[in-house]
Amino acid sequence: MPDYDMVVIGSGFAGSTATLSFLETTEKAGQAGRVALIEAGKRGVWPGASRWARPFLRLNRDNKLLRDRVVGVEHDRRSMSDLDYWRKLEDEVPSTVKFMEDHGVKLDHHDEENAAMDFEEQHFVFLRSGGKEIIDFYLEHIAKYETVDVLWEHEAIELTVDDEGRVGGIVVRKPDGQQRTITAHTVILACGGFGGNPEMLREHTGQDTEDLPTIAPGIRYNRGAGIRMAMDAGAGTAGQFDMFHAELVDTRARAYHAVIWGLNYGIVVNENCERFHDEGEDYLFATSELIAYDTWRHQNQKSYFITDKTVMDRFEGSWVYERTDKPPEQSDTISGLAEKLGLDPAKLEATVSEFNAACGPGDWNPVKMDGKKTSGITPPKSNWANPIVEAPFFGFPMTAHFMFNFGGLKADMDGRALNANEEPIPGLYAAGEITGLFHHKQPPATSVLRANTFGRIIGANIARSLPETAAAHR
Repeated sequence: MPDYDMVVIGSGFAGSTATLSFLETTEKAGQAGRVALIEAGKRGVWPGASRWARPFLRLNRDNKLLRDRVVGVEHDRRSMSDLDYWRKLEDEVPSTVKFMEDHGVKLDHHDEENAAMDFEEQHFVFLRSGGKEIIDFYLEHIAKYETVDVLWEHEAIELTVDDEGRVGGIVVRKPDGQQRTITAHTVILACGGFGGNPEMLREHTGQDTEDLPTIAPGIRYNRGAGIRMAMDAGAGTAGQFDMFHAELVDTRARAYHAVIWGLNYGIVVNENCERFHDEGEDYLFATSELIAYDTWRHQNQKSYFITDKTVMDRFEGSWVYERTDKPPEQSDTISGLAEKLGLDPAKLEATVSEFNAACGPGDWNPVKMDGKKTSGITPPKSNWANPIVEAPFFGFPMTAHFMFNFGGLKADMDGRALNANEEPIPGLYAAGEITGLFHHKQPPATSVLRANTFGRIIGANIARSLPETAAAHR
């Protein structure tokens, strides 16, 4: 008999949810399914991205996935995201939210009154607890079961595959450096992408990626091992491997995740004081992601957000500019602001003057696509082109930080890992950021939902099939 009925690689949202869902489903059925939760990081080190997250959730007031996401995929011809995937997520999210709340997670519903969001009725959800607290909630419940082993500092190395192509376990390296083969009916890969592997990043995203900081220190454990092992076993891939989600962080901040949002409501310049992106191209989260990627790829990892009193007064006390632990640089003149930011005063004055002169007529309305645009300058600004004229003037120095890859493993609606012909690989599942899905840009506030949802589904499904699986093995 195998050592375990199920082995889970990775203790983030997807892995811990799968483990807990499996344990609770077997308990309700009066069974005693054995599971091993394997984590490469040390206990308390916060490996991976989940423990460092300060998540948003794309939920309406009834705790359902905002319908606009599915509608957007239906109409976006550039997107190659699987529409069935989003429909499944839409159906399952209410149950996932209940699962989270049942295990201690608190939701704070938020009506955004200041910034234009691509969310229905300007509504979304903050998680009151940070990622670490959420994982701690799950692990506390997991620890109550005698049929689970949590193996810290165990690095997954290789999947074991029999002559018929069925995955039957995992080879791990223990803390003492020796290897051990752990056998199981099923293996779930929930160990993140390859943001902590400079060689894989360079291979897929190009030069200088190894110099890209990560938004969370724990991402260094996401070395792409799960993707490599699965591909060695014949798994197929999905998503855009040369693209990743990045966020712009205040370079002065000591706090982690000191992201500067709201780039729509001013201008963003590079170290030569040149605008390089349409700041009004899209809604808040999407614009921030695109400018962050551009900052890394084309602007020597340096960009600066410039705005004025009109904007900062509106957003005072808001999460938009107050996630950093440093106040913005400010001055009564643009040249004085440039000096504080380490920029050329004459060049920044010229750029701001050119932008102001190009701003067209219309009313500035930060809570919707207002159509107030520039004319005669490159790049244009398609919305929210309000002149920067009211002193004092404010600025943040920023650099791009890596969050997660768009490319990863191909999985079906039940979380089964698929081969290149989209056929399930027996015994192998995948959930969370290790699964590839996104192209061009990621839909904001969905990563935590999809990790928790498909982790929960996989754990429950494996538990329900336990008698059948065990009988087939015998």
